Amino acid sequence: MDITTLPLRRPRASALSLAAALAVAATVFAPAPEAFAKSNAVPTYEVKINLTAAALDASHAPTAAVRSAFGISGSAAARSYAYFDTDARAVDGVGWSVRLRHKSGSSFEETYKKRFPVTGGDIDAALTQANAAGFDSGDTNYKAEVDWGYGKQTLSFSVEKSHGASGYSGTTMPPNATGLGWLVDDIPGKLDNWGADKWGSGVLKAARGHGPVTSQVWSGAWGASDDASVEVVPVVGAGGSGTEYVVELSFKTDKYADAARLHSDAIAVAESNGWLYRGDILKTQLILDRY
Repeated sequence: MDITTLPLRRPRASALSLAAALAVAATVFAPAPEAFAKSNAVPTYEVKINLTAAALDASHAPTAAVRSAFGISGSAAARSYAYFDTDARAVDGVGWSVRLRHKSGSSFEETYKKRFPVTGGDIDAALTQANAAGFDSGDTNYKAEVDWGYGKQTLSFSVEKSHGASGYSGTTMPPNATGLGWLVDDIPGKLDNWGADKWGSGVLKAARGHGPVTSQVWSGAWGASDDASVEVVPVVGAGGSGTEYVVELSFKTDKYADAARLHSDAIAVAESNGWLYRGDILKTQLILDRY
């Protein structure tokens, strides 16, 4: 409605009529309301349960009993990876991680991941916190996932990029400076501008590789997950010498209910067989700490 058509010139217009006209005018010329924010992202789930050394045979592979119990049928596949951060852990300090990984026969995988803690099992609250930080259902570049460990849940958003592996056989990793250059060149905008313009690339240029480690992964299917695996990661001992083996049993699924069932069932089976590690070993933190 055009405000000029309102009957403001009638000599006997009441105060009420004038007020109504002004209200219409205010409606006509009011700024449009701000668009609502995107809805929260919908995550997938990965259950991650650590096992003790009792789950391994003399060659540091999962025993036949472990494979049978958790549907592990595939042969081992190797992968090497390193995390890149400063000695002061500036990237990790704001909840990000940057990883370069090389699976045998594949291109290099560059993974940039932002983590949000899940408190008291309240995944919705973590998703809302992530939404406020710019990770919502509209950002299809990032994959939302809840990592569900023995006693801890973490929400993460990750974006993966790749780099050709020509000239690198097997799981060979590039020199530190080369890999770092790739990661800086391909840094996503969210990390690069985290808190300040070009903060991420500036910090990453001062980073170094933590690792690499080379793990073996056996795959299969179990329960509600057609993506089950056991990963065995050899890491340097806490004292700087020797080798310790981290054993991680994992299951991926799209549904919370399936993840909850996989979590409880895996713990029950591992515990009944004496394989369960009662705690959460965070590989990212372990590798950053020891390399």
